[in-house]
Amino acid sequence: MRFLKGFWIIVVATLISACSADIDEYQTQAPRFDLFSYFDGEVHAWGMVQDYRNKQARRFTVVIEGSVRGGTLTLNEAFTYDDGETDNRVWTISREGEGYYTGYADDIIGEAKGREVGNALQWKYDFELAVDGTNVEVTFDDWLYRQDSKRVFNLTSITKLGVEVGRVTLFFEKQ
Repeated sequence: MRFLKGFWIIVVATLISACSADIDEYQTQAPRFDLFSYFDGEVHAWGMVQDYRNKQARRFTVVIEGSVRGGTLTLNEAFTYDDGETDNRVWTISREGEGYYTGYADDIIGEAKGREVGNALQWKYDFELAVDGTNVEVTFDDWLYRQDSKRVFNLTSITKLGVEVGRVTLFFEKQ
């Protein structure tokens, strides 16, 4: 019995790691992502949150005002949800070398880390998510893909203790 339990843990871990993309696979993809350039100015976004059953849980729009000053990008995000709730988040993102970034926001736990390669950006951070009146710490693994000069697609996996509990699909359009 102990052998079977260990066997299944290895199988699940292997399947999870096999599904993970490697940011370096996007090296030759164009157009180049260029986080600071894309988000400098006004960007509109719309998206949805799905729960662990892939059921749509929420829809939202975001108006983002970005400004670049030296090696810092500040994003002021104004969210409007389908139930009328609104929320704001302000990101402060710094360049940490060619293609590497760190970021902070009020509801982010610790430091967000990002890396861009080719047309892709992977952005990971821990987040304090409000669920049914309580806050739950989850991990966001954002994958953003530059489509063209105006559009970016974002797919996010939300995990708790390594298990996916939700997804976010988001589309950005530079104004």
